[in-house]
Amino acid sequence: MIDILDHISIAVRDLAATKRTYTRILGREPTWEGEHPGLGSSNLIYRLRNTYLEFVQATGEGMFADMIRKKLEDEGEGLMGLAFGTVNADACVRHLKAAGLNPTDPQAGGATDANGNERSWRNVMLAPEETGGLFLFVIEQEDRLAIPLSPVSEGVNGRAAVDAIDHVVVNTPRPDDLIAFFEGQLGIRLALDHTIEKWGVRQLFFRIGNLTLEVVTPTAKDKQPEKDSPKKNELWGMAYRCPDLSQMQERLKASGVDVSDVRIGRKKGTLVATVKPETHGIPTLLIGQDPEF
Repeated sequence: MIDILDHISIAVRDLAATKRTYTRILGREPTWEGEHPGLGSSNLIYRLRNTYLEFVQATGEGMFADMIRKKLEDEGEGLMGLAFGTVNADACVRHLKAAGLNPTDPQAGGATDANGNERSWRNVMLAPEETGGLFLFVIEQEDRLAIPLSPVSEGVNGRAAVDAIDHVVVNTPRPDDLIAFFEGQLGIRLALDHTIEKWGVRQLFFRIGNLTLEVVTPTAKDKQPEKDSPKKNELWGMAYRCPDLSQMQERLKASGVDVSDVRIGRKKGTLVATVKPETHGIPTLLIGQDPEF
């Protein structure tokens, strides 16, 4: 019933500043700037090849605006939520209830951009107590292609722009609970579960829609939560795919972005570089293919 990661929601204080930051980092222009009537929020969207980034700002009064303000007050800017995609919200609700969850019935939603274009969808909200504190929902878009691929910015070679999301990182104190939730109840495939002692972490890799949800938990005993600990799951960072990481890094440096040197990645055949703040609260990794492989 769930077949893609439809989009990633990111809470920010100032969409204008965010647009300057992420147009420069991504090397792409946004393809949607609009608002959510009745929710009290405005948004800025960059469509990549396998999902889209939705930056949201509280600009009025409403339920979603309240959520954004609370996120900013409690944690600051950064990753806020994940929206999984379905082609049939009604069937998805039936599936989730059969899996033991308590989703809402489909709720109609819509947005309007600065040019008067409209989009509509239906959301199925998941209960935070069942997601371990993560803000997750499922969305049935009326038209998945309503937001076109973000074009590269003027003067930017497409090989030096971000192409897609490689993975989103989720930190958890209870990895087995997330396996039961993501794979057992949402039906998202667990592709790999391994522990790397020298790094002191256990990593879970869930595959959905040509990207990965990477779940990380510490393995050291002194970092394990108490049995009744209130510590929750949290969205943490993102990694982008780049056609040519060396060109990407050179472009970012030339435009004033603080980016590390290119280095060998942990995954065989990859190169990586780290984008340093300002990223509006998101630890950010760039990943490219090592030309030697």
